[in-house]
Parts: sequence; C-alpha cells; structure tokens
Amino acid sequence: MLLDLQVKNLALIEKAQVSFTEGLNILTGETGAGKSIILGSVNMALGGKASKDMIRQGADFATVELIFSVDEEEKRQRLREMEIELPEDHTLIITKKLMPSRSVSKVNDETVTAGRLKEITSLLIDIHGQHEHQSLLYKSKHLQILDLYAKSQSAALKEKISGEYRRYQELLKRLESMNLDQESRIREMDFLQYEIDELEKAGIKDGEEEELTVQYRRMLHSQKIMESLSFAYQTIDKEQIGQALKHVILASEYDESLGKIRDQLYDAEAILSDVGRDISDYMEEFSFDEERFRQVEERLDLLHNLQAKYGNTAGEILEQLDKKKKRLEELEDFDVMKAEAEKEFGECRNQLETLCEQLSQVRKKAAKALTKEIRQGLKDLNFIDVQFDMEFKRLEQYTAGGYDEAEFLISTNPGLPMRPLGAVASGGELSRIMLAIKAVLADTDDIPTLIFDEIDTGISGRTAQKVSEKMAYIARNHQVICITHLPQIAAMADAHFEIAKATSEGSTATTIRQLGEQEMVEELARLLGGAKITEAVVDNAREMKELARQGKASS
Repeated sequence: MLLDLQVKNLALIEKAQVSFTEGLNILTGETGAGKSIILGSVNMALGGKASKDMIRQGADFATVELIFSVDEEEKRQRLREMEIELPEDHTLIITKKLMPSRSVSKVNDETVTAGRLKEITSLLIDIHGQHEHQSLLYKSKHLQILDLYAKSQSAALKEKISGEYRRYQELLKRLESMNLDQESRIREMDFLQYEIDELEKAGIKDGEEEELTVQYRRMLHSQKIMESLSFAYQTIDKEQIGQALKHVILASEYDESLGKIRDQLYDAEAILSDVGRDISDYMEEFSFDEERFRQVEERLDLLHNLQAKYGNTAGEILEQLDKKKKRLEELEDFDVMKAEAEKEFGECRNQLETLCEQLSQVRKKAAKALTKEIRQGLKDLNFIDVQFDMEFKRLEQYTAGGYDEAEFLISTNPGLPMRPLGAVASGGELSRIMLAIKAVLADTDDIPTLIFDEIDTGISGRTAQKVSEKMAYIARNHQVICITHLPQIAAMADAHFEIAKATSEGSTATTIRQLGEQEMVEELARLLGGAKITEAVVDNAREMKELARQGKASS
C-alpha cells in the first residue's frame, strides 16, 4: 500500500508530507485549497505529464516522493522479474524531480523511463479521477474487467491459448515461406545449388584468412624487409664490443668490482653474435616466390568476396552453408514437407479454435453474473431503471487472448434500447459505473491502492450515501484514497486529512494534515453547514460519524 507522500515546491505546496493508513483515507478541503494539486503530484510521480510551470515560484525544482510497502510475495516476485530488488522492509520508493529543462524519475534510486515506471506502478496503484475513468470508453478495457472477474476460471485457459497462439503464428509463418509456385521453387533450388557448390569448392577453413594475410604482408614488403635487415646486420659491430671487453678484463685484474661490467659485456657480445647469426640465417633462407605471391593474393580475394556475400568469418560462412543445404533439402522434398506443415498447422488451428471456444463460453457465463452484479450496484448508486449487459462479437483473427471482442451496453432511461457504454454515459455516470465495477471486483482486483478523485461530483442525498457505502466496502480489501466534498463519504473515513490554503507574508501555500477524532467531526460540520456552523450542525456531524462507524462495523 501507499505509506507516504512527500511533496516539495510544487505549485502552492512548499513542503507537505502525508502518511496514509489502511482502509479508507479521505481528503477534504475548501474549494481552491489545492486538492487537485495533491492528486496531480501523485499522477506526476507515477509518470504522468508534468509542466515546468508547476515548480513553485522562486524554487529551482520540485520533487514528489511516494513510498510503498509491497506486502504480497506475488507482487515482490513480479517486481523481481522486472529487475527491481526490494530492501528487507519491502519498501519501494518512487521519486520524481521536476526541473525547468527536464524531469527525472527514480525507483529505489535507479533512474527509469516513463514507460518502465508505469509498468512498475501499475502493480501497486490505480487512479480513478475525472479523466482516468474515461478508460471505460475503450472496449479492450471491458474485456480486461471481465477476465479479471473470471480469472479463477479463465486464467489457465488464457495461458494455454497464449502458448498455442505463439505456435500457430510460427506455423503460419512457416507455411507462408512455402508458398512458392513450381517455377519459383526450381529457380530457388538452382540458385541454392550454385551457392553450395561455390562454398564447397572454396573449401574454407578456420584461421586460414589470418594465416594468409600474414604471408601476404611479408611477401608484399619483402624488399623493405631485406633492406632493413641488411642495414641492421651491417650496423652490428661485434669487433668494438670485443675490444671493449678486452680492456675491461684487463682493468678488472686490478679492481674486482668491475666484474659485473665484464659479465655484462660478455652477455652483450653473445647476444650480438646470436642476433647477427639469426639475421644472416633469415636473409639466406628468405626468397620471394612470385607464383606463391600470386596464389596467396588470389586466395585472399576469393575469401574476401565470400565474406562480403555470406559472412564476416569462416564460422559464419560455414553456418550459411549448412542453412542453404537444409533449405535445399526442404525444397527437394517440398511437397512432402508442405503437406506435413499443413497438417501440423491444421491440428494447431483446431486446438486453438477449441481453446478459444472454451474461453468464450467461460466469458459469456461470467459476463451474465458480472453484469447482474454491476446492474445491482448501479441501482444502489441511484441508476433507478438501468439496464446493463455485455455484447460479444467474434474477431476475424485469433489473438493471444482468444477471439472475443466484448463491450458493455447500458440504458439509463426506460424505453430506450441499450447502447455502447461510451456512446451513452456522461462523465459523472462513468465515474459511478467505475465505482460499481470496482465494488464488484473488490475481492478479485489485486491492485492494493485505489485513488478516487471527486467521484461524487453531481450527486447528493441517498445516492451520496450509497456511494459512501460502496467506498467503505471496497476499502475492506484495498487501501482507498478519496478526495471528496460530500459529508456522507467523509464520515466513512478511517483516516481523514484536511487540505488548506494559507497566506503568510505575501506568500500563499497549501498544507495537508491528518485530523484527530474531534477535528474530523468539525470538518464534517463544515461540509454539512457551509459558512455558518451551529451547535446543531456539529451534533449532526458527530451523529453522522457514529452512524458511519456502526455501519462499517456491522457490514
């Protein structure tokens, strides 16, 4: 769950820190206090767009830090698969630093891209604000919701389909590669045979090019080699070294300390003799064979031409030779192999069709139960005469997730036919529909933290009370963070935070703090009473808070 939110120098916030709890976390505040900034900071940290204009005036940068506790081993394993290692306390820290020229996101001090950040955080948190619930407009989202609801029955089937679909694609690709007419096949066989003959005739060996290159360089520069060695041989003066040695031997008879120099001259004389002899032997044995030079040059030209066509090394060229031989065998036994491939493809397609049909039946059965529960949830949220269903269509092609395309249909007015959700529902209705769906999925949705931003817009009275009950129900299995202006929802809070704006010394700043028990009652009174808060309003707020506590305890 989300343990802490820390914000510095973002818009009106100079510095703010919030420690969230399990259950239902409620945020309230006056209009314009900065509630949207709080949600915006979370969105920004999770990889959302951020403008440099959000940096507080006078500051060089803004930062947002989210600290999560990853309590489930399954999620820790999925993070490890993403190469994210957690410390012993299983915390994951996300930091976003916003600067005028750029922004940087980090996960546990490792810099990550926005795409990678969203992949990681999608395991931990889900935001439903005035724009996020628009995801319900996409049909692909509807099928995801259904599969999440039915995952105990559908997960194993989907895994089988995914594997079979990969095999299907491989076999299809193989068949397409065999889609040759007789003339094209003969033409390809002739060309392959030409290439195989060329490579086999060349008789390429590992290390041959390197060895020939050494020989070629030596023969190509033979004149320079001989001139240089001749000069070196003439330069070596063994006679002078001998004279030097003779005089040092004479001197050492009178001073034994000269023995080391004498020995060094002995060594020098021996080394020069060896060098001179080796140079002489090399020059005597060296000969330039013009025919051999031509053969080496031609062989290197052949090897370089083959490298340009088939591979940079002898190993790569020989690997190409094996591939071409196998392809030629395939073409020679083309009719048999194609028949075998078509048979295997047909068996795979039949198996994939069977699995997709089974998944489709599971989905359709689950869709009846899901839509029934959502329909009841919508009625609880004051959709009085609502109709809600799910329509299935078969895709023209198989996919890794089956062949179904599914879409929610809704009618909110008696006598009107059901139509696609995206074509009927307003923004406020979409938010309540999402709330109803989340309530139905509360036991199966594995995302631990859910954020709802003013999901109560445009509702009041009995509907508001029902929304609050749904929120409390979801909070039994999830950490819920909700920004609201309705006392009915705020009364359900397990933890209540006040967002306020204050002006001091010509500067305006937004602050956030957790309220105590009495302060929660006073904030409820403000939401109930508006500008004038009487004792009766306070009593009403206290009673509302107590009734909410009793309602949660009995549910």
